[in-house]
Amino acid sequence: MTKKNLTATIDIDATPEQVWSIVSHLERMPEWSAQCRLMLPLGALREGSHTLNMNRQGWKYWPTASRIERYEPHRAIAFRTLTNRSVWSFEIAPTPTGSRLTHRRTIPPAGTTWISRTIVEHALGGEDPFDLEMAEGMTATLSKIKSAIEHPDANRNPNESVPHADTTIHIDHSAGDVSSTG
Repeated sequence: MTKKNLTATIDIDATPEQVWSIVSHLERMPEWSAQCRLMLPLGALREGSHTLNMNRQGWKYWPTASRIERYEPHRAIAFRTLTNRSVWSFEIAPTPTGSRLTHRRTIPPAGTTWISRTIVEHALGGEDPFDLEMAEGMTATLSKIKSAIEHPDANRNPNESVPHADTTIHIDHSAGDVSSTG
């Protein structure tokens, strides 16, 4: 059962307002995330609003829906994936040189839904490889966001892999958490 919480963090040379201007536009998620191919907010973005999403791994595609759980301008946005109960969030904190952006996947104590566990195990490669893929994807997502904010004029292909050598992924199997910092 997937119970690992994932965390990735990156420092960005920009104000929290500049970072918020990117991460609060959920329809842009496919530009940053290797897995997300569509994130369509339904109505105004606020706590309680919903999104329709399409995810991809290789040739496999699957739809999901999410509900916004937290919406604090310039500070945090979080959404719960309704099909598996995980909460994905972005939190922004000011630093002396700009902002720290933290991206999390939080699993409820009871784990994900039966259908989600079954799909991860039989169609997406199993829990440990899938969690590692998610952690690496979160690190790449943050690197792409950082690049878009710090170098807005760069003509980068949004699906191009962005090097993130300054970020490391840490897996603590005993605690069930995966973290990366950069």
